[in-house]
Amino acid sequence: MKAFLISDNHDTLVGVRLAGIEGVVAHGYEEASEAMASALKRRDVAILAVTEKISELLPETIQRLREQGELPIVIEIPDRHGTKRSPDFLTRYVRDAIGVKME
Repeated sequence: MKAFLISDNHDTLVGVRLAGIEGVVAHGYEEASEAMASALKRRDVAILAVTEKISELLPETIQRLREQGELPIVIEIPDRHGTKRSPDFLTRYVRDAIGVKME
């Protein structure tokens, strides 16, 4: 099983390719949607990484894939400019998901 990246910029794609991960660059909703459909057709993809900008373009698709609980596992990664998330996003995510407050 492989990982695959859908990125909004070339630099992030080059970075993950150095780790042996394939991927594509997509700009705009249309390209992102086509890239997502193509990646989901691949049976060898177990981890689907998407940059935060791509995730913003396809929120319903990302949410649906996460709720299904099947492969591929979808993860959001920051691009070369860094994350747009707040510093406590992970603790908030855990609290919201399972109701455990971490300090």
